[in-house]
Amino acid sequence: MNKGKVDVLLGLQWGDEGKGKVVDVLTPRYDVVARFQGGPNAGHTLEFEGQKYVLRSIPSGIFQGDKVNVIGNGVVLAPDLFMDEARALEQSGHPLKERLHISKKAHLIMPTHRVLDAAYEAQKGKNRVGTTGKGIGPTYTDKVSRTGLRVGDILEDFPQKYAAAKARHEAILQSLGFEYDITEVEKRWMEGVEYLRQFPIVDSEHELNKMLSQGKSVLCEGAQGTMLDVDFGSYPYVTSSNTICAGACTGLGIGPNRIGEVYGIMKAYCTRVGAGPFPTELFDETGKRIRDLGHEYGAVTGRERRCGWIDLVALRYSIMVNGVTKLIMMKSDVLDGFETIKACTAYKVNGKLTRDFPYDIEHDVVPIYSELPGWMTDMTHFTSEEQFPQQFKDYIAFLEKELETPITIISIGPDREQTILRK
Repeated sequence: MNKGKVDVLLGLQWGDEGKGKVVDVLTPRYDVVARFQGGPNAGHTLEFEGQKYVLRSIPSGIFQGDKVNVIGNGVVLAPDLFMDEARALEQSGHPLKERLHISKKAHLIMPTHRVLDAAYEAQKGKNRVGTTGKGIGPTYTDKVSRTGLRVGDILEDFPQKYAAAKARHEAILQSLGFEYDITEVEKRWMEGVEYLRQFPIVDSEHELNKMLSQGKSVLCEGAQGTMLDVDFGSYPYVTSSNTICAGACTGLGIGPNRIGEVYGIMKAYCTRVGAGPFPTELFDETGKRIRDLGHEYGAVTGRERRCGWIDLVALRYSIMVNGVTKLIMMKSDVLDGFETIKACTAYKVNGKLTRDFPYDIEHDVVPIYSELPGWMTDMTHFTSEEQFPQQFKDYIAFLEKELETPITIISIGPDREQTILRK
């Protein structure tokens, strides 16, 4: 961590890597934690002191009382869902209003955005992307088409701005012949807007850069994962924002020369939620066993996650496009009872072997595996890497060699304390 620098923490797979826990663990090293993209489709789960919390829009540094937390301009925010999330945290004894700042330039997810989300998915039929239905895609669409509503708009002439944006959406929905009723949702949404006004609504790019010029340190928290990036993920089965390291610059208004460490988070295996290609997916009892042991169900949606062996082709690609400097491996304990561990080291695409991630992974991709002996040891109570069994040490060494990046933090359970910092 560098004073006056920005470190970035992001997922390297298809999301759900465990970013929330690691942000919480790393937060004591920083002055500021900032979310730079995504919306309430991101569920970051944290467990400590016998409590479990799921954060959707609020940065995971919120539990460390003396830190500033920022919701950046690259985030899309649903006022009603934000209100529910914030009130739940406040009721559990975590005051927010003095430690959470919200960018004026963050875009608002309107009730009609959710309806548009459902309408567009219904239109796609069997080609559905499998969105969370939270309205994220349509909100980013409005942002790009320059018709969006932003947090700063609630401070001046808001009723007129909202009515104009809503009318645009209603015209689209009418043309699609999609029936809906947002009366109750809209009422609660407006209540959320009033709640939002109680927080510091700031020019976050100025605020962050001033803090950096004062020598303060910032940890940027990404949502989803690299393989869901709108440019570099498994398109079109992706999210609507840039989940990669470059997204921290555009999603917060900070220069690339400020970036220090880039922490890339991965699971010891691989998961995916919703539709889309997944070369190492397991459809057998092994996949089901990983799902059950890893409690692989969406923090926000509750959907079953598809499970498979670790994909080193995709990980090498993610490390490259993000400029990852340090790796963090989560859920190592889930594999504690497996006699054999597999890792995909290459693909066979149309009969040809490749170690590079291809343009299309939806067709004719066969994973090529290396097999390693499992460690058959319950590691959940370990407190240092010296306790790791040799087979697990060998697994770490194998991954570091394949990925050409050091693994510096290893998680062996969901609790904050179940984290091993390697020397």
